[in-house]
Amino acid sequence: MTLIKSISGIRGTIGGEPGNNFTPIDIVECTAGFGIWLSKRSKIRRITVGRDGRISGEMVSELAIQTLIALGFEVIDLGYSTTPTVEIAIPETNSSGGIVFTASHNPAQWNALKFLNEKGEFISASEGEEVLRIIAEKELCFAEVSNLGSRVIRQDLISVHANQILNLPLVNVELIAARKFHVVIDAINSTGAIALPILLDSLGVSYEILNGEINGVFSHNPEPLPEHLAEIMNKVPASKADLGIVVDPDVDRLAFIDEKGNWFGEEYTLVAVADYILSKTSGNTVSNLSSTKALKDITEKHGGNYFAAAVGEVNVVTKMKEVSAIIGGEGNGGIIYPELHYGRDALVGVALVLSYLAETKLTMSAWRNLLPNYFISKNKIELNGLELEKIFKEVSAKFSSFPQSNIDGLKIDFPDGWIHLRSSNTEPIIRLYAEGPDQIRAEYYASEVLNIVRILQP
Repeated sequence: MTLIKSISGIRGTIGGEPGNNFTPIDIVECTAGFGIWLSKRSKIRRITVGRDGRISGEMVSELAIQTLIALGFEVIDLGYSTTPTVEIAIPETNSSGGIVFTASHNPAQWNALKFLNEKGEFISASEGEEVLRIIAEKELCFAEVSNLGSRVIRQDLISVHANQILNLPLVNVELIAARKFHVVIDAINSTGAIALPILLDSLGVSYEILNGEINGVFSHNPEPLPEHLAEIMNKVPASKADLGIVVDPDVDRLAFIDEKGNWFGEEYTLVAVADYILSKTSGNTVSNLSSTKALKDITEKHGGNYFAAAVGEVNVVTKMKEVSAIIGGEGNGGIIYPELHYGRDALVGVALVLSYLAETKLTMSAWRNLLPNYFISKNKIELNGLELEKIFKEVSAKFSSFPQSNIDGLKIDFPDGWIHLRSSNTEPIIRLYAEGPDQIRAEYYASEVLNIVRILQP
C-alpha cells in the first residue's frame, strides 16, 4: 500500500492506515491544505473539480468537495469529466484553481488529487512545496457556519471543451466529416466513453466503443501499451475501421492503432501531431528527456528547434513557454497544444490527427511509414532497498565516455540512441527507458543498466 505526496498532487492506494495510504483522513487533510493555499493567493472563492470513472471516485470526490465547502468555497462540480476538460473549465468558470480526482494510468486500487492553478495548469514546484508545507504543518482553518460554501453542478463543460477544439484553425471539421471515418474506441471503463463520443459526433465520425461502461472496473491494465490492447488491435481490422483510438482513464494520454490492427506507437502520437502542426506553422517543439528522438528529427525537418525538458507535465509546459514552442508533450501519448491550452489533451490530439488524415488521404499505416523510425525499451525497476544514487553512479561510470545529463535522473546519449534512468513521480519505482535504431539495440542498452542493478541488489 502506498501514499505519495508530490509537488503536483497526492496519489496513493485506497484503504489501510492514514499517512501510509490514500485514506479519507489523507484526502481531507490534503484537500484542505490545497484550499488554504488557494485562499492565500486569491480572493476568488471558487474551485472547479472533476473525476474519472474509478471505483473510489465518488468517495474521494465527495470527501474533497465537502472539505472545500467547509473552507467556504463555491465548488463547481463537473462530476464525470476528463483532466483536460477540468483544465479548460477553470478559466471558463473564473475559478481560483481546481482538483482532478484521478490516478491517470494507475490500476483501480489507486486514486489521486491533481492540483491545478487559476490558469488550469499544474501548480509549479515551488507552489507544490508550499502546499505540502501547509499540509504537513496542518495550517488549516475552516469557515464558520454562516460562511460555508456551496456546490454547483455543471455537466456541460465537456461539450464546451469539444467546441473549443472544433474552433481551432487546424481542425478541419468539414473535411473530416466528408471523409466519413469509422473508428474503434477503447474507453477503458472511464470518462473517455463520454468525452470521445461528444467530440466524434461533432466531427461526423462514426465509432464503436469497447469497454464503454463507466464502472471503474478496468477491463485490462489502464496504461495504454500494446501488451494491454489485444482486444482493440483485433477489432479495428475486423470492423474495417480507419483507426483505433486508445485513451487512459482521465483522457490526457492518447495512442492509436492503425487500420491493420498494428500499434502506431505511443511515442509517435506526439510525433505525428507535431508533423501536422509544423507542416502548417514553423516553430519550436518540446518533449521530456524520456521521449523519442523522432520529435527532434521532425522538428528540424520543418525548420524548427527542438528542446528537452525534465519529465513531468509542469516541466514540459515551463520549457514550452520559455522557448515559445507551438507543440509539445510527452512520449507517453501526451499532447500539449498551446493554441488550446497548456495541458495534455487526448481529445485535441484526436481532432488534429483526423484533420491530417482527411487532408492527405493517407492511412495511419502509410503515415507511420513516413515518420522517423526508432524503438524504445521501457522498463520498471522495483526499489526494494536499492540506493538510487548508487545506481546512477555505477551507470554513469560505465558510460563515462558518452555525453550525460543529470537535470532529471541520468540520461546518456549514444550516437544511435540513449538511456534515461530516473525515479518515478507517480510510483515507488525506477523507470529505465532506452532508445535505439531497432528493438535489439534498444533492449541491449537497457540490459546493460539492468545488469548493473542486479549486481547492486541487496
